[in-house]
Amino acid sequence: MTPESPPMAVGVRERRKSLGLTQAQLAEAIGVSRQTIISIERSDYAPSVYLALRLAARLNSTVEQLFPLEGERR
Repeated sequence: MTPESPPMAVGVRERRKSLGLTQAQLAEAIGVSRQTIISIERSDYAPSVYLALRLAARLNSTVEQLFPLEGERR
């Protein structure tokens, strides 16, 4: 990962699926487009802090769990 690369959003897809949510349902719940969710899950887009907090709240998680730093991945 380079300094410019967004953190991998590995936790978002897995957490969404574990809760039985579709990308469209998650997008609607937090007020973004489905394409935004797709981009976040693919790590093509790094969400703002505000959006990351909304994602974490809706996914019953924390920002740190959804977007682990390179050295903190499990």
